[in-house]
Amino acid sequence: MLKDITIGQYFPGESRVHELDARIKIVAIVAYIVVLFMSTNVPGLALCGALVLAVYKMANIPLKLLKKSLKPIAPLIVFTVVLNLFFISGEGDPLLTFWKLKIYKEGIVFCCVMVCRILFLISGTSLLTYTTSTLALTDGLESLLKPLNKIHFPVHEMSMMMTIALRFIPTLIEETDKIMSAQKSRGAMLDSGSFKDKIKAMVPILVPLFISAFRRAEELATAMECRCYRGGEGRTRLKRMTITKKDISSTIIISLIYVCIFSLRFVFPQVI
Repeated sequence: MLKDITIGQYFPGESRVHELDARIKIVAIVAYIVVLFMSTNVPGLALCGALVLAVYKMANIPLKLLKKSLKPIAPLIVFTVVLNLFFISGEGDPLLTFWKLKIYKEGIVFCCVMVCRILFLISGTSLLTYTTSTLALTDGLESLLKPLNKIHFPVHEMSMMMTIALRFIPTLIEETDKIMSAQKSRGAMLDSGSFKDKIKAMVPILVPLFISAFRRAEELATAMECRCYRGGEGRTRLKRMTITKKDISSTIIISLIYVCIFSLRFVFPQVI
């Protein structure tokens, strides 16, 4: 299961999606989240899903990777299904009654919409890290938040911390997998027993994981100090971010698609 988690990983490529300016991709993802949650009908959600699949195709990212990234959120999807299916009431008689629980048509519709939103949300936001390097994310986020420097907000430090945290997610996942394999080789029963036993079995994993995380953080801080890293004002960059004609044309196309998705809200009846 741990090997299926691809959050924070970057997959190099030469597609047009990879070449887009990081600032445009960050803004596009934020706008996508807003448009996705404002879509209240089937055509709007279907267009959001089609947009995500089209971008995956353009970025040359295999769909099996998309399936792999969605597998870890299966418990969240199951929880969402149960919560919306049994605890949303509707008009008229229930379709199914089980003990004190009742299933209404409105609950089924709302459940399907929420599941689609979660799937499209994870799939769309994953594209940002799949197609953008850690350095580009840092520079793009810092550039977008640069106006906050006027109120003495630590933009550079916050951008660096967020990017480092995102970068170390795959590393910590790999470290956790190694620790679990080592504990199993010593006879630890991590996958069997009661729920209480499984919670107790996590202690031998969490303790070395925290120690390893703090050790890596200390090594990173030492390495940055040895390289005289200071950050903030006066810091130069090897690659300067520039907006090209391809970025402008891509922005116009994405904006038109978002406008179409938002317009469907007023054309087709709402399902929730």
